[in-house]
Amino acid sequence: MSDPDAQWICEACGYIYDPAEGDPDGGIPPGTAFDDIPMTWMCPVCGARKSEFEPL
Repeated sequence: MSDPDAQWICEACGYIYDPAEGDPDGGIPPGTAFDDIPMTWMCPVCGARKSEFEPL
């Protein structure tokens, strides 16, 4: 399991997922670690799959 406070970057578009902010519009509340996001979640900017994100 990774650091729950770690930020992750979308390799497709450069969007950075910050656990402190979450993705409220995508149903991910602030404080949600990247590992706890469902595999069905997609990048809110470009629609890339969660598997296309890398630790920042």
